[in-house]
Amino acid sequence: MPTNILIRATHTRRGLKWGLPAMLLAVVYIVIAAALARWVAGGAPGWINLLVLLSLWNALKFAVNGPITVVRLARVRAYERRYRDGRLAGQPRQTPVDDRTPVEPR
Repeated sequence: MPTNILIRATHTRRGLKWGLPAMLLAVVYIVIAAALARWVAGGAPGWINLLVLLSLWNALKFAVNGPITVVRLARVRAYERRYRDGRLAGQPRQTPVDDRTPVEPR
């Protein structure tokens, strides 16, 4: 299913930031489900109800995926920050060079 491919893409490091905007697709799927349900109520074939269920299922997947990716993004950024700060702490401090101070001859 294309929705599974999109959700899987939002679980990569590059895609984590797109998890919350992708959550807005849940609204689109709910609107589609409502339109299809109204069409069935108006006399459309009963098998359209399967499309209603499919749309609601996809909406649920995107609605749940949004908060999950936000939490994962926060964890990854915290890990990256700890790694970056740890590497900076391991480097020796560099003192600024003062050109006005005379250098002692050897």
